[in-house]
Order: sequence, then structure tokens, then C-alpha cells
Amino acid sequence: MLLSDSDLQAIWLTVRLASIVTVILLLVGTPIAWWLARTRSKWKGPIGAVVALPLVLPPSVLGFYLLLAMGPYGPVGYLTSELGIGPLPFTFRGLVLASVFYSLPFMVQPVQNAFEAIGDRPLEVAATLRATPLDAFFSVALPLALPGFLTAGILTFAHTVGEFGVVLMIGGNIPGVTRVASVQIYDHVEALEYAQAHRLAAVMLVFSFLVLLGLYAWRPSPKKA
Repeated sequence: MLLSDSDLQAIWLTVRLASIVTVILLLVGTPIAWWLARTRSKWKGPIGAVVALPLVLPPSVLGFYLLLAMGPYGPVGYLTSELGIGPLPFTFRGLVLASVFYSLPFMVQPVQNAFEAIGDRPLEVAATLRATPLDAFFSVALPLALPGFLTAGILTFAHTVGEFGVVLMIGGNIPGVTRVASVQIYDHVEALEYAQAHRLAAVMLVFSFLVLLGLYAWRPSPKKA
């Protein structure tokens, strides 16, 4: 068989994690992107920098501070303990939360760019037709920003699939719970199982290529003047 049962289990866990994170970020990232695209607040710069921080921060650094925040003495760990949820490190829930932070800019920035590209005119026309701000958002802004949403969703899913540093810091290496495909490849290499590592890595390589191929093939070409 091309892949072992543990490899298939890791792939399924990876796809499940990436799907959940993409859905959560669609819900969380859309209002953040809308606010960043429309606001003139002095806080736009600092908040935009916080959103983009995972792009430049080493995953081990981000994972370390998330581990402290989710630990028993951290604010998130204290809150989850008070709510009866229990500790988040080394659980699938903790993995989802960490991945949401790690993949946040891959959702927010393409959607923010799409909202900014719409401009004020379509929303002003909707307002003259007595559309409420909520109506204008759902009937005008969202349809016009759909290409940005598709790009953001694909990039967020693919980026979450390729996580390694953060998931290892927060999730550890528990089979069926937190061992995703990137960690499984690391395990194969550590055990000198290069053939198995190669097969699983090749699957991930083909997947990443197909995602990018679909993204570039779908993206419309700029119109010539």
C-alpha cells in the first residue's frame, strides 16, 4: 500500500484541521478585514501589524507564546479552566485555536484587499436606494469581494495543511489527536524511514501544487489597455 494507516490517519486529521480553521477564519476574519478596509482609525496600523505578525514571526516563537497563554497560568488557560473546558495544549481544540492565529493573515489580507478594491461608489449607490449598511454589505460588498474570499479560503486551507512549528509546540505528537501530516513526515525521518517519508511528502507536494495551480488557473488575467 502506498501509505500506511498512520499516514492516512495523519492526512485525515490534517484535512479536518484545515477545514475547521478555514471556516472559523471566514467568520472571524471577514469583520476584521472589513474594518481594516473601511476604517480611518489610528488603530488601523497597529491592528493590521498584529494581524500580519505570523507572516514574519518564527513559528516556534508564536507557538511558544501561545503555549504560555494556553497554559494553566496563562489568560486563555485560566479562562478555559473557569469555563470547564480544561487545558488546551496537546489537544485538538488547542491545535485549532493556534492554527487560527497562525493562518489569520492568509484570510484577512486577501479579503481586505478585495474590500478596498470595491471603493466607496457601489456602497454610496446602495445607500441612495435606501439600503441599510447591513443590506449593502451582504448584497453589494460580499458579491463583489467573492474572488478575494476564494483566494483567501484556498490560501488559508493550504497554509494550515503545511503547518509544522506551531502544531508541534501546541499539539505535540499524539496519534489520532494532534499528529498531522507534517509531523508524521518528521517522525518518519527521525526513524530513518525515508521511503515512507518520501511517499507522504510526495502526496503533500502534489496537493500543494494542485492548490496553487487551481488558484493561478482560476485567477483572471489583467485586461490589456
